Amino acid sequence: MTPPQRQRRTPGQNGPAEPAAPAKKEGAGGNPERLYVVAGPDGERADIDLVTLIVARSPDPPPSATPEQAALLRLCVAPLSVAELSAYLSLPFSVVTVLITELLTAELVQARSPIVRKALPDRSLLEAVMHGLQRL
Repeated sequence: MTPPQRQRRTPGQNGPAEPAAPAKKEGAGGNPERLYVVAGPDGERADIDLVTLIVARSPDPPPSATPEQAALLRLCVAPLSVAELSAYLSLPFSVVTVLITELLTAELVQARSPIVRKALPDRSLLEAVMHGLQRL
C-alpha cells in the first residue's frame, strides 16, 4: 500500500493564497515563545531538584521582573516545590530552574530542602520516657 501523494499548489491556482495562520500554543493561544527567551542566554542553574521548596521573600514582584518571574513570585507566597511550579507555569523543569536561579541571586526567593522524616526513635527510649512521665 502506498501513502497518498500531496499535490503542490501554485500561487495562482484556486484563487488568492491565504496568509498562513500564526502557530498557537496548546490551550493558551498566541505565538509560542522560545525557551531561551524566557530562560535567558546564559542558562545558569542553581543546584535544586524537583522537591526543593521555593518561598518568595516578598509577594510583590519588582518592576524589573519578567512576566514569568512575576508569576513565579506570586505563586511562591506559600512554599511550593519546583515540580509544582513547573506544572503551574507550564514550563519545563530546566527553564523553571533557570528562573529560580535568577530569583535566588536577586534574593527574591528562598530555596528550602524538603523536611525528611527521621526514623522512629528506639522503642526502649519511648518506654523509658513514658515510665518517667508516669512517675511524676
